[in-house]
Amino acid sequence: MNPTIELLKSHRSIRKFKDQQIPRELFEELIRAGQSAATSSHVQAYTVIHVVNPESRARLAELAGGQPYVESASDFLVFCADMKRSTEAAERSGADVTRGMTEQLLVASVDVALMAQNVVIAAESAGLGICYIGGIRNNPQEVSELLKLPEHVYPVFGLCLGYPDQNPEVKPRLPLASILKQDVYDDSSDEALVAEFDDTMARYYRERTGGNKSTNWSEQLKPLFTSKLRAHMKEFLNKRGFGLK
Repeated sequence: MNPTIELLKSHRSIRKFKDQQIPRELFEELIRAGQSAATSSHVQAYTVIHVVNPESRARLAELAGGQPYVESASDFLVFCADMKRSTEAAERSGADVTRGMTEQLLVASVDVALMAQNVVIAAESAGLGICYIGGIRNNPQEVSELLKLPEHVYPVFGLCLGYPDQNPEVKPRLPLASILKQDVYDDSSDEALVAEFDDTMARYYRERTGGNKSTNWSEQLKPLFTSKLRAHMKEFLNKRGFGLK
């Protein structure tokens, strides 16, 4: 293994940060590293909002479900899928543009995720810790109003950045055989592999909490398909100009 692979495999979410600011020069280098990520057709369909106002940070922590590390991290970013800049550029160049296509939503969402992950790896390589905040999508309209996001821009997730004040274990991942298929999608062994992974995660949670948490991977997924559905997202995206055509 080389250091880059080891770094990638050592990722943990950090939710407790030291009271130490990231130097501005390093912060800007992290964003530049993010810009170096692959981007569909060189569109670069993203905008990053660096939220520094304490009141805005507090409000975002509330809107994201009461996550205090949104306030306590050195820096908090909101990564936005942005088709406004590129669409208007094409329009100014003489194109009769079409807005609101599903492909545009996918391109922008993928672009911003790739860009953010580059920022994350750069940050971790510098000894920083991170935590993605998907709770930004709990109240996307309120977040958009707070950040004054225009049409054809939507907030995808937040990101806490700072110096770690904890050292959690690396969370196990699914067995490679369950996610790496050859030639075709063969799920004949998936049930057994998931059962194996459930046992692994049950041990992980017991050891991590000193026996205070009894659950597994499959159990943890239930809210994703029952209560954490964010049914508001379709209407919200339509209003943002990302109507599914």
